[in-house]
Amino acid sequence: MYKSYEAVRRASEQFCAPLAIEDYGLQAAPETSPPKWHLAHTSWFFETFLLSEFLSGYQSPWPEYAYLFNSYYNGIGEQFPRPRRGLLSRPGLEQVHAYRRWVDDRMRELLADDGHADYPQVLQRTRLGIHHEQQHQELFFTDLKYSFSCNPTNPVYQECKEPAYRAEETSLPAAWQEFAGCDFTLGYQGEGFCFDNELPPHRVLLQPFVLASRPVTNADYLAFVEAGAYQQPEWWLADGWAELQQQGWRNPLYWRQQDGEWFEYTLHGLQPLRLHAPVTHVSAYEADAFARWSGCRLPSEAEWEYAARTCPVAGQFVETGIYHPVAIAGTAGIQGMFGSVWEWTSSSYAAYPGFSAAAGAVGEYNGKFMCNQLVLRGGSCVSSQTHLRSSYRNFFYPRDRWQFSGIRLARDADRCVK
Repeated sequence: MYKSYEAVRRASEQFCAPLAIEDYGLQAAPETSPPKWHLAHTSWFFETFLLSEFLSGYQSPWPEYAYLFNSYYNGIGEQFPRPRRGLLSRPGLEQVHAYRRWVDDRMRELLADDGHADYPQVLQRTRLGIHHEQQHQELFFTDLKYSFSCNPTNPVYQECKEPAYRAEETSLPAAWQEFAGCDFTLGYQGEGFCFDNELPPHRVLLQPFVLASRPVTNADYLAFVEAGAYQQPEWWLADGWAELQQQGWRNPLYWRQQDGEWFEYTLHGLQPLRLHAPVTHVSAYEADAFARWSGCRLPSEAEWEYAARTCPVAGQFVETGIYHPVAIAGTAGIQGMFGSVWEWTSSSYAAYPGFSAAAGAVGEYNGKFMCNQLVLRGGSCVSSQTHLRSSYRNFFYPRDRWQFSGIRLARDADRCVK
């Protein structure tokens, strides 16, 4: 177990390696967090939910970190205000790395004690901590990208690997995959790790439906933009139209038009808009409007999971070192269900029938957010491949755009598509 723990911990630090010291405190919006805070918070998680609970006689050398790096666990205590995390110049980066080493040394000690009375719970909680850190690795990329995008010099996080990024010329043609109606068991079924919001498995009735063979591309979405759909309220939910008006949306988050040509800001710098790549950084409001304009709809999470169970967890993940979606390559059938972009669904993020959160503060991990958010599925180009499965439920507010969120179209089996 410690090898898996250590690999994830080292990955977080490796992702930070291209940063300048000035980058570690960047926080351009209240919903983002600085890289240094992510490094400290993930250590706080292991310290709080494992070392303090299971390591005999444990005392933290930095008790103030319980306040500084607690994200949202009210059962633990008060938290430093989220919108002000960028003001935490102290502790410095060197001290945060010392904190990580301290926690790692004690975790090694705890995991080595397989005779511990609560060892099965230690292992279960460690797996949760590992997946928690993988979630924050993804947030590291999305938060950093947003902060970098506010700099008019278009900072490059890392040069892109060749030739995979620039060689992309075509994408799979759009096609439709039919699925018969069925009585389907939704949710995680197995013996491995899953989050509590994937449980319990339960039966749902699916009507016949049709799912697009690939995510919506930039070319597809550019037609929506150029058709003036951002100025046409008939395609938009009321809340979406209000948000569009308030925020001045006219295109996806990082699209920029210069001298009549479209570009897109990426972690590899400002790039020409790649028409065959999946569109990304769109809100659920934009995804829903595009689907309506196309004569389609977004899939439910049950439809998405049913289709994804036939697909291997394969695609473009953070392990590729290409931190922006590339064109989906492959054969006929459903492609790109995992990696590249998270796919918005029409499903509200709510508890499954029979859901019960864990006792204590750790039960705040997922359950208390089951309100006013929508489910996304599949992972993205900055997700770890080992972190994903067909039952995985991500969730964000429908207005959110700074994640690598995209679109896959669906429709009822008896509906025509324009």
